[in-house]
Order: sequence, then C-alpha cells, then structure tokens
Amino acid sequence: MSNVFSTYKQHYKDNLVLAIPIVISQLGHTMVQTADSIIVGHFAGTISLAASSLVHSIFMVIMVIGIGISYGLTPLIAQENGRGNKEECGKLLSNSLYLNILTGILLFSVVYLGSVFLINHLKQDAAVIVEAKPYLNVLGFSIIPLMVFLTFKQFAEGLGFTKQAMMVSIWGNVLNIILGITFVKGLFGVKPMGLIGVGYSTLIDRSLMAIVMAVYVFKSKYFRDYLRQFTFRLIDKVRMSKIFKIGLPTALQYTFEVSAFSAAAILTGTIGAVEQASHQVAINLAAMTYMMASGIASAAGIKSGNNFGKRDFFNLRKSAIASYHIAIVFMCVAALSFVVFNGFLPKLFTDDISVINIASGLLLIAALFQLFDGTQVIGLGVLRGMGDVNIPTLITFTSYWIFGLPVGYLLGIVWGIGVNGIWLGLTLGLLVASLLLFIRFNLLTKKYNKTLVSLADA
Repeated sequence: MSNVFSTYKQHYKDNLVLAIPIVISQLGHTMVQTADSIIVGHFAGTISLAASSLVHSIFMVIMVIGIGISYGLTPLIAQENGRGNKEECGKLLSNSLYLNILTGILLFSVVYLGSVFLINHLKQDAAVIVEAKPYLNVLGFSIIPLMVFLTFKQFAEGLGFTKQAMMVSIWGNVLNIILGITFVKGLFGVKPMGLIGVGYSTLIDRSLMAIVMAVYVFKSKYFRDYLRQFTFRLIDKVRMSKIFKIGLPTALQYTFEVSAFSAAAILTGTIGAVEQASHQVAINLAAMTYMMASGIASAAGIKSGNNFGKRDFFNLRKSAIASYHIAIVFMCVAALSFVVFNGFLPKLFTDDISVINIASGLLLIAALFQLFDGTQVIGLGVLRGMGDVNIPTLITFTSYWIFGLPVGYLLGIVWGIGVNGIWLGLTLGLLVASLLLFIRFNLLTKKYNKTLVSLADA
C-alpha cells in the first residue's frame, strides 16, 4: 500500500485540488432536487413527494441530456489549452454557447409538448398526476438558464478554474432552499403554492446562477487571453460539430443510465404511491454520492484531456488510475454511511413510517452498488477526456438497457419481489458498466503507450 501511495501521491494531490470544487459544484445540481424533496416531503405530504418523484424521473433524463451536450466543450478546451492554443478556446466557447442555448430551447419544447402528455399514459396514481403536470412545466423551463450556466462552467473548468462554479452552486442552493420553503409553505405574505413552489424557486435560482457565471467569465482577468476571439456573431459549423460529436455521445451515456433509473421510478409507481415516494427518497441520496463521484470523473477528464493534448500518455494513465483509487475510497465511505444510517437518512425527507421503512431497505441495496457506480463514471470521464465516446456509449446502453432494467423488471414485477427487485437489477447494470469501461480504458491507454514507445524507438 505504501508503494502504491508513493507512486500516485502527486496525482492524488493534483486530482483532488482540481476535483473538490467540481464535486461540490456537481453536488449542487443534485442538491436542488434533494432540497426540493425534503421541503415537499415535510410541508406538502406523501402524494406531493410521489409527484416529485415522477417529475424528477422524467426531468432527470432531460437534464442529463443537456449536461452531456455541455460536456462536449470541456475536453476540447482542456486539449487546446494543453497545446497552448488560447485563441481556439474562445472560438469554442462562442459555438458552445449557441449550441447549448439551442439545446435548452429544444429540451424545454420536449417537456412542454411531449413529457406532460406522456404522464397521462404511465398508469400512475391520479392524485399524483394532477400535481405533477404543472410542476414539470416550470421545471422544464429552468433547463434554458441551466444550459447557459453550464456553458461558462464547463469553459472555466476546462481551463482548470473550478472554485468559481462551486461558489455559485453553493449560494444558488442556499437561495433555492429559502425560496422553496417560502413558496411551498407560504411565508412573508406569499400564498402557499405546494409542489409547484419548488419549481419556481429552482427556475429563479438557475436564472441567477447563469447570469453570475457569465459575468464572472467575461470580467475575470484570467480569461482575457482566451476570450480575444470570442464573439456572439461567430457561428462555425466545424467547431460546433466537434463539440456536438463529443457532447451527443456523452449525453447518451448519461441518458442511458439515468433513464434506466427513471424507468425504474415509473415501474415503482405502478406498484404504489408509497413505494414511489420511497424510491424518490433513496434515489436522492444515491444521486448525491453519484454526482460527487461524477465531479471526480470530471476532474479526471480534464487531466486526461490535458495529457492527451500534450501526448503524455504515461501520466495520463497514472492520473486516471489515481482517480480510480480516489473514487473507490470515497464510494466505500458512502456505502458504509448508507449501511450505518439507513434507518435515519430517510427521516430527513419524510415522517411517513411506511416510506421510511421501504427507503431504508433500498439504501442497503444502494450501498451495494456504490463502488460500481463510482468506478463506471470515472471510466466515462477519463475516456471522454481522450475523445473516446462512441464505444463507451454502446457500453452504457448495453449495461443498463440490456442487463440492468430487464433484470429489474423480471425480479421486481414478474417475480413479485417489488421495488427491491427493481433496484437489484439496476445494481447488475452498474456492475457490467464498471467492468467493461475499465477494460476499455486499460486497452486504450496501453495501446497509446506502446505506440509512443514505438515512435520513440524509431
């Protein structure tokens, strides 16, 4: 162990310095929904919490498509910065901003025209559907300012500036909690709004975050050299295509995983509202640890992109393995926390004993898949930084939709195990993804190292 630590010590330090602010920033995306669920569970009741679960199961798919598209910018910025090509970074930002705003508008259109209609055909509790529809519309509109925020966040993080987005996310979540309680419960003369109140608080929060992050990037002295070629009039099909070719497969990778969990929420809703509310509680907690691991993966992707741009494949591999180690340690701690506090954590969300009992059992299953969830997202991050996105996309589809969800349906619905069976199927999907992505990473990095050695010998 001491030899391993000494070998990777500097990479642990470098990766953590870069990762910790991204982890907190990534956690901010999930904390918005976690805070909303806590507020709704305590102030609006079990039916509203079930409606929140239904809406989030749909909206999370929409949101991760947007996040994935925005991630197409980060490895390109990291690679160009590694090559010392600052002017190209500004041009990429211009095109990414256009692409992301257009994506946000299209995603909102999907929510407004398609998803609300879909809710009527998912065989959910009638009372749940009534509360879910207006909430989904408001939450759907918030994807547009979120995409603007993500544009400038990914640009700054691609250059190694990660603390600013972290601070914006922290204060944004504080504001979201204050506004959420005010709107849902009805404080300071505001009429109680119920579930839709957290939708309005999220929309306001994301709009202000987009404005603050944009002002920071345009005003900061650190980005002046990078923004000399930035212009709102620059639309370049080649650059936009480069971003999209990385962003779309990345979006699909996240979509295949998250949509599997969303489908699990819908399957759970066919069992009952209490089970669906329990799923919402447990998935919120599991999503928090996942997003933190995703932050480590984003840092790994930035390091991977920088080293790939410099053609330093030796340090690329060592840095990536160090990120795997960090994720394994972190997710083991998370798993232990779920086991020790499985009876306590659900009480943060609701006072309903039935929901608490089911959710506490789901947290034990969540503890089982923590390690797989952390390592698979590291694999995706490292490979994305290298520009390898197509094969990993196929891997994620196979893992979750060929293995995970069908097995979950078989165990949970056909064999009657219930929500626990659905979650066991998802655990299998995460295990398959983790193994296949690590194999892909191992083969690819060894191949690049051999190629470099061969060129050096020649």
